[in-house]
Amino acid sequence: MNSEIEYINKFRLDSKLVFVVGGLGLIGKDVVCALAEAGGKVIILDINNQEGKTFVQEINKNFQSFYEFFDCSEIKEIDKNLSLLIDKYGCPDVFVNCSWPRTKDYAENNFEDLKLDSLRKNVDIHMNSYAWLAISLAEAMVKKNKKGSIIQFGSTYGLVGQDLSIYKGTSMKENASYALIKGGIVNLTRLMCSYYGQHSIRVNTICPGGIKGHVAGSSDSQEVTFIENYENKVPLKRLGESYEIGSPTLFLASDASSYVTGISLIVDGGWTAI
Repeated sequence: MNSEIEYINKFRLDSKLVFVVGGLGLIGKDVVCALAEAGGKVIILDINNQEGKTFVQEINKNFQSFYEFFDCSEIKEIDKNLSLLIDKYGCPDVFVNCSWPRTKDYAENNFEDLKLDSLRKNVDIHMNSYAWLAISLAEAMVKKNKKGSIIQFGSTYGLVGQDLSIYKGTSMKENASYALIKGGIVNLTRLMCSYYGQHSIRVNTICPGGIKGHVAGSSDSQEVTFIENYENKVPLKRLGESYEIGSPTLFLASDASSYVTGISLIVDGGWTAI
């Protein structure tokens, strides 16, 4: 035992600059709160100006955060917009991407209804934007000699096939684009871990299971039958809460995980264990 180490302080992010893409989403807001509460200077990057200003006013009663408009689906503008952010705030110590860009017909990306144009568009604005942002930030960290942490968001369905039984009795179907995209993000993390480790840059993925909340791309609540089907399968017998993703993100962002890189941290109540 090393009695000289103050273990609890390893979770602090004091003096750390943090960029969070998708920081206004269901999971994103809890990620922002967790990182800000730990002392990080959090830059929230999202596409809803009014909601961003309101959220910042709310959490800045206790923490330090800023909001900037950032549309990651505009891939050709990423380099320019990222450069402007770094010029304004500096190169981040921590970069988190929990965005979920998608097309309006995303819900129709099941095998029966899937259209090639929709598949290509979703892969481009989601997986390719994740890839380019992560690589661009890693290269910026290398240039600034930052020993940074990059955290991507995958899914249990980037690791295992979709269980069709949980959609029985609901209007929901499998989603081919989602599984393809999340699987790509998971393996990108492994490759980036292999390459950027020489620069002391850690790259990890968080893979959440089902999270309680509204349906993606809608204000509608999840169907009761879907919730029942899901809870009957998962060992903890419930959906996850968004705040339960904030704490694992803080772990990977902080020095508490200083020797952790290249992993898929599964936060799914045991879904993928059985």
